[in-house]
Amino acid sequence: MKLYLFECGILRSYKHFFTFAVDVGKEFNVPVPFVLIDHPKGKVLFDTGNALEVVDRKEEHWGAILAAYDPEMTKEQWCVNAVRSVGISPDDIRYVILSHLHLDHAGGVGQFPNAKYIVQRDEMHYALTPDSFMRGAYIRKDFDKPLDWLFLHGWEDDKFDLFGDGSIVTYFTPGHTPGHQSLMVNLPKTGKLFFAADSCYTDENIEKNLLPGLAWNFGDCERTMQRIRHLRDEEGARIVAGHDPLAWKEYKQAPAFYE
Repeated sequence: MKLYLFECGILRSYKHFFTFAVDVGKEFNVPVPFVLIDHPKGKVLFDTGNALEVVDRKEEHWGAILAAYDPEMTKEQWCVNAVRSVGISPDDIRYVILSHLHLDHAGGVGQFPNAKYIVQRDEMHYALTPDSFMRGAYIRKDFDKPLDWLFLHGWEDDKFDLFGDGSIVTYFTPGHTPGHQSLMVNLPKTGKLFFAADSCYTDENIEKNLLPGLAWNFGDCERTMQRIRHLRDEEGARIVAGHDPLAWKEYKQAPAFYE
């Protein structure tokens, strides 16, 4: 197995959107990561980053949410071209696992024609009919497509083992959205990497027990972060936060990889 980390541009934003009521108004620019896992049984993406339209048509594509989250991305950083940069064709991707369907995670949905797309059914339902405070974070034309979908069902499908060998396992982590999921990757040499996505924006959320600034349900956020701390403390998993600009610099990024 090989695991690659990519940065699909950045979001120019404000700290209080990531740590609730902390550093209000402070500028905070964060990475937009996604993950490629080259497994013997198939190549897997976890999230897809921003849509290509972000490069030169972001005002048209993202609209009013730019006031809070302003993306910057090059064509080379777009998920399709990023995957190609390590010698992998978009046609080679077997599965795309989506943490959730927000615009900076689902922008590449549909760009991998042979993939099965794995998402929580509750996430799809909510993305199609979001509450008003969350509406701007979903761009329907990014994800509402006739693809080969595999829907998971919350706690019933918790710890969904993609290949049946314990190497790639989804964890149901609601709170940020009702159908948010994270990914545990168990690498032979590196060990366990837990990709929290937006269930834990930054290391500060976990270390200082700070709630995120944007959430569907803060109670679920708290319970999810308790579970993540347990995975760190009892299972020895390294927690990879979803948008931590400082922690992100510590990780090897493609074309380097983890084994």
